[in-house]
Amino acid sequence: MSAAPATDTYRISVRELVEFTAKTGDLDLRFTPAPTAEEGIAGHARVQTRRGAGYVRELPLTAHHESLLLRGRADGCSADGNELEEIKTFRGRLDRIPSQHTALHWAQLKLYGAMHCREKGLEQVSLKLTYFDIVREKETSFCEVYPLADLEQFFEDHCGRFLAWARQEQAHRRHRNEDLATLAFPFAEFHAGQRHLAEAVFRTGRDGGCLMAQAPTGIGKTVGTLFPLLKACARGEIDKIFFLTAKTPGRQLALDAVHRLRASDPARPLRLLELVARDKACVHPDKACHGDSCPLAKGFYDRLPAARTAAAVTPHLGQAAVRRLADEHAICPYYLGQEMARWSDVIVGDYNYYFDGSALLNALTTANDWKVALLVDEAHNLLERGRAMYSAELDQARFAAVRSAAPVALKAAMDRVNREWNRLVRDQEADYQVYAAPPLALVEALGKLTSAITDHLGEAPDRIDPGLQEFLFDALHFRALADVFGPHSIFDVSLRHFGGRRSKPAAMLCLRNVVPAPFLSTRLAAAQSAVLFSATLSPTPFYRDMLGVPEAAKTLDVASPFSSDQLDVRSVGHVSTRFPDRARSVAPIADVIAAQYRERPGNYLAFFSSFDYLREIASGLAQRHPDVPQWSQTRGMDEAARTAFLEHFAPDGQGIGFAVLGGAFAEGIDLPGSRLIGAFVATLGQPQVNPVNEQMKDCIERLFGKGYDYTYFYPGIQKVVQAAGRVIRTASDEGTLLLIDDRFERRSVRALLPPWWRVRAACVPAGDRIPAVGEPR
Repeated sequence: MSAAPATDTYRISVRELVEFTAKTGDLDLRFTPAPTAEEGIAGHARVQTRRGAGYVRELPLTAHHESLLLRGRADGCSADGNELEEIKTFRGRLDRIPSQHTALHWAQLKLYGAMHCREKGLEQVSLKLTYFDIVREKETSFCEVYPLADLEQFFEDHCGRFLAWARQEQAHRRHRNEDLATLAFPFAEFHAGQRHLAEAVFRTGRDGGCLMAQAPTGIGKTVGTLFPLLKACARGEIDKIFFLTAKTPGRQLALDAVHRLRASDPARPLRLLELVARDKACVHPDKACHGDSCPLAKGFYDRLPAARTAAAVTPHLGQAAVRRLADEHAICPYYLGQEMARWSDVIVGDYNYYFDGSALLNALTTANDWKVALLVDEAHNLLERGRAMYSAELDQARFAAVRSAAPVALKAAMDRVNREWNRLVRDQEADYQVYAAPPLALVEALGKLTSAITDHLGEAPDRIDPGLQEFLFDALHFRALADVFGPHSIFDVSLRHFGGRRSKPAAMLCLRNVVPAPFLSTRLAAAQSAVLFSATLSPTPFYRDMLGVPEAAKTLDVASPFSSDQLDVRSVGHVSTRFPDRARSVAPIADVIAAQYRERPGNYLAFFSSFDYLREIASGLAQRHPDVPQWSQTRGMDEAARTAFLEHFAPDGQGIGFAVLGGAFAEGIDLPGSRLIGAFVATLGQPQVNPVNEQMKDCIERLFGKGYDYTYFYPGIQKVVQAAGRVIRTASDEGTLLLIDDRFERRSVRALLPPWWRVRAACVPAGDRIPAVGEPR
């Protein structure tokens, strides 16, 4: 082994090295029972405490091989230093551990042995691979004595196989940074406000930290954030950029922006990767992910090196390019994309790839000590998405179906859960009830059941009941969140009577996250820098509190480049869109839409609070004004249906597109010029007042003292401003916005609207007083 480090050092962990050099054979994702992270930590500690005095735990090891620096941590070392131990926890049968996994474990231990011999000057060392059954608390150890020469040869072989790749990566990084130093802005000049945004993002990327940037729709936020961060990369302080989006259109805008940035030099050394969901990438959705079922899983790791090499010289790894490369090498495109996340410079994907509890990008960042820069697009969406990531439900009706088909071996554990569930239902006084915390007895029963199911499924991995496995994953997620339950969440139980009020009800258990800040804040802190940007990040304290943005974060509010002359904003104050008033509002709203359309024919979007309300108004317009063309958003539209909806907005077209506020067409779409000349917003956008939202309001009130504003008011206005932002997209656009609801007359509402809007006085009939905020109508 070479002893002297090279000046240009490539750092890698021992685990990452063996993942690269020692993995062979099939991709095999058949269910195998595995301890949780907490169980694994506890199992390691249990074995280590049995070793007696002098035993060294978690022994750090480093070694150089030419320009490689290997780092690792052996689980244990004997007091005399002559034996190294690697501990692996498992559950189920030892002979069920795949041979590929065992080979990786030995490879890792042998590299540790080589590093340890070098540090201690040993001629040989005993290597012990210990498997610990966490259920039976039984150890099974395999010991081999290796001479230094054999370990050195193993070390040199694996490091040598990785070294060529490492040198390629080092060269790529140097060339990337040199090239980015000369990267030019892709347009002749910045849009108004875009330079201000770009400068703030550059400083954040250069210096680290967090930035909350509110910038108006249409100024080019995507290019205005990506360009400065790429320039900051040239300084060598950023390893990777993660551009995170809530919706598919945002992902495409980011891909297009990077393509435009590299257009002046197609050979620019910048690797772009698009991460897509597994169900969209899968070529054989009818097959299981293992070599005995899917041909793309068979021999996956044998063909991966060639595919990885080809992908590394393909600069734009969008979904189609990854699919093409995977086809050429006959491997799974989804897992090729997952592999290339390790080697790409700019990664574009959904929020969940970084912020979810088991997120790929966050795990890689932590494991590899990457210095990453986050760009969180349309960051206002992170609130609801974060809540969903850290919430969990268990349905008693589904559990009953799983229980009725479960094998005898699971009967006792299933019955215990059922008893605790029924006790909760029996004692509940209302159909919806909130509890101070999840019942400990039920959580413990679920823990024993998940362990029993895990062990059972591990005995027959080829004969898995999909319903049982799905319940297992749901229960594991529920238990994990129960363990971290706190004032940021509520636990509620909803009773449902499928056979009438006298029937025995089934209970839906919900761990409902209200404030995702405690979870999201750790993810933001793991990044070198983070920029959260949106057209609606106001009021700042609301988003800071709810998203866990650090107090030290900088804020930026970019002035709009648009003038009030471009957007004619009118408040229609004689109409109420509150739920009790909706039947009476249909005719007035239909007439308002028709009058505006006849005054200025063209394409309009009309936004409503729900699909039911949308259908009522669309039907009213068709009856009262059948000459006005219209088309509507429907529930569950797939990508093709959404595309067809948008195709109605042709240049110089005419008609009304009906859509739901906060839905797919209320943000993230670009319809400039005559494709869209106006919008109607017939709602204040506030969430429905119901028992769940009222409990969320109470939870937020306890934490921040602003329950009503944080639950109803601010989220509603944010949706209104986002939807209105579809109208004015460029400096030459002109359009009309009609705000249809008497509450748009209130000062508190007007104060949250963009300052460049000049709202005309509301048309309120004489004697009709507008209620104050919070006052019942």
